Amino acid sequence: MSLNEQHIGKLGAMNSNQSSLLMQQILDGNNLHRALKQVQRNKGAPGVDYMTVDDLPEYLKHNWLQVRDQLLKGTYKPKPVRRVEIPKSNGAKRKLGIPTVMDRFIQQAIAQVLSPIWEEKFHPNSFGFRPHKSAHTAIMRDKAKRR
Repeated sequence: MSLNEQHIGKLGAMNSNQSSLLMQQILDGNNLHRALKQVQRNKGAPGVDYMTVDDLPEYLKHNWLQVRDQLLKGTYKPKPVRRVEIPKSNGAKRKLGIPTVMDRFIQQAIAQVLSPIWEEKFHPNSFGFRPHKSAHTAIMRDKAKRR
């Protein structure tokens, strides 16, 4: 077994108490409320089920217990991503994947719990897909170091 495989095995060996604690944090009412508000702020187009952001609160009222049960049992299945092509200024098209609003809500709830845990473990020079960091901030930092 390689060192990388051993490392991955250790990462996957989270005990049930740790995973239960994470799931409790993800399914906490305050976390879910923040996730809903964030999805509503982001708006966005509907996914393959054509549910809109405005439809989500009512859907959750009627279906949340079932979705929560699926999440706890590990049986929740995200829906396929809707594919669209967005025209670019040069005439080419950019392919875009649009998850369902429900899947975005669940992803947001998970990200709100996991991001603070993992953020501190990232290398300081890692700028991709991180809060308050971007290619622009990487360039600015590089320019500042060269002065």
